Amino acid sequence: MDRLNIHKEIKLKGIKSSGPGGQNVNKVSSKIELTFNLDSSKSLTEVEKEKLKTTLKKRLTKENTLILHCDENRSQLKNKSIVLKRFQALISEGLKSPKRRKSSRPTRNSILKRLDNKKHHGEKKANRKRPNTE
Repeated sequence: MDRLNIHKEIKLKGIKSSGPGGQNVNKVSSKIELTFNLDSSKSLTEVEKEKLKTTLKKRLTKENTLILHCDENRSQLKNKSIVLKRFQALISEGLKSPKRRKSSRPTRNSILKRLDNKKHHGEKKANRKRPNTE
């Protein structure tokens, strides 16, 4: 993944935001919408694209476009930096490969405890039988 080129492929758009701000809301486009087309990206390899398609499939549109919004602040610059951080976090999390599970053996103490428990349970069941009267 080429981080410098991936920022060139991002499209940022200012939108009029809802919420607090009075008449300022009607005049200023402080909400930021980030769009990133996964298919047309040249900074990602085909393997990375496929991995991102599977990990981000709930966030992608039918055209494999990632859309993020931010309207937390009244400042457009702050919203822009927040949405860029979210985008970087999503991409880096999506490209991480899961840790391999190391198979482990049960400890000696846990084996002995399991066998002791089995023996105790078997004795309990054996005591339920009718005694031999012969």
